[in-house]
Amino acid sequence: MRAHRVAVAVSGGRDSVALLHATVQAARPLGVAVQALHVHHGLMPQADAWQAQVAALCAQLEVPLWAERLSTQPAPGDSIEAWARRERYAALARLARQAGADLVLLAHHRRDQAETFLLQALRGAGSAGLAAMPASIERHGLTWARPWLDRPREAIEAYVALHGLPVVEDASNQDPRFARNRLRLQVLTGLNRAFAGAEAALAAAARRSAEADAALAEWADEALRACSEGEALRREAWLGLSPARRLMVLRHWLALRLGQGAPQRLVDRLLAEWPPAVAASWPAPGGQVLRHYRGCLRVDPAPSRPDVGGPAADGLAAPLRWPLRIIGAARVAVPPFGGELVIEPANEGLPLAWLADCELRPRSGGEQFQLATDRPARSLKKVFQQQAVPAWARSGPLLWRHEQLLWVPGLGADARAVQAAGRGPCVALRWVPFAADCSIDEASAGGR
Repeated sequence: MRAHRVAVAVSGGRDSVALLHATVQAARPLGVAVQALHVHHGLMPQADAWQAQVAALCAQLEVPLWAERLSTQPAPGDSIEAWARRERYAALARLARQAGADLVLLAHHRRDQAETFLLQALRGAGSAGLAAMPASIERHGLTWARPWLDRPREAIEAYVALHGLPVVEDASNQDPRFARNRLRLQVLTGLNRAFAGAEAALAAAARRSAEADAALAEWADEALRACSEGEALRREAWLGLSPARRLMVLRHWLALRLGQGAPQRLVDRLLAEWPPAVAASWPAPGGQVLRHYRGCLRVDPAPSRPDVGGPAADGLAAPLRWPLRIIGAARVAVPPFGGELVIEPANEGLPLAWLADCELRPRSGGEQFQLATDRPARSLKKVFQQQAVPAWARSGPLLWRHEQLLWVPGLGADARAVQAAGRGPCVALRWVPFAADCSIDEASAGGR
């Protein structure tokens, strides 16, 4: 891929120093500007010296250096490797944008690829994980490329020796506390001794996995379109697939909707519990909730329970008290009812001024609700059923102003209240339950 300005991630180690030097030699005759990116993790006492060494090399090569020292620290219990990788790539993306580069080169080589393949296999990964590191990928508006992914480490070592390049020796690369180090020092070395060409074979297996995963992704996209209704997965169409294809489509849908791969435990639960379910819900990563109702599976974002905030509650009723000014969206936690009320400005809805003397109450039975001005008021239970509002969406409280029902979760504002509203700012309301460890709720199938 051609770029007017190329960035190279440089830690100061042998691989990245060689890549920077080789990139400069290849780019200058083509008129392509090269930038160096360096991330100071703040974990090692020698890190300042490493950055200074990288800066000296960049000055020698006449390459601009963009550096950032990480301001965060791994949280207690976090994997240092995972934290460092996540924060490093975020910092590299920021630096690349500052440098005006749209292509970032990374110095991973064949041995790195073989290690990644083995690590993913030991974690029980499927084809996507076994594909290991892509040779090129576009993410966040940048292209990340690994031009040496098929090159043996020995070739890089020979390049460094030939050009007499100064390199950093990181002692942490010998620390067996880190999984990759243990694999490299104790496993891969033995494999290469016992099996000639083991490293190359593992890297080739990663390429085959990447090819298979790309083909599966294309098929899953096509199959998912036939099983989808908007962003929901339709159970009837999904059940029409063979078991193997059903599993692939479910995994693909979950990855798209959750923004990450689904845990195996969640996949197993859905395969076993979703087909016979009438109304059900399952907890998902990131505080999200998967909900099934009337043949469709959807993802419902659910916030974590807040520590503070929200109106006080008195018995079963929660009076609402807040400043009568809403900018953007306001979230009012109501712990007695297990959720929060989201209030947003709207062109039509309930008058904002009314909220000053409203209160939230639970359903007591017999409430009447008018869905539209051209429809009669009917019992709340019948309106819920007619509008196919699932049981879990009916669990929130009702909003009352004196003895007038204003708003119902899952249905919205009562048409009589909207019609009686005068001039002034209006708001729309939405009820969001707190995240919980949800499971099948067959008792809710008949509604209330």
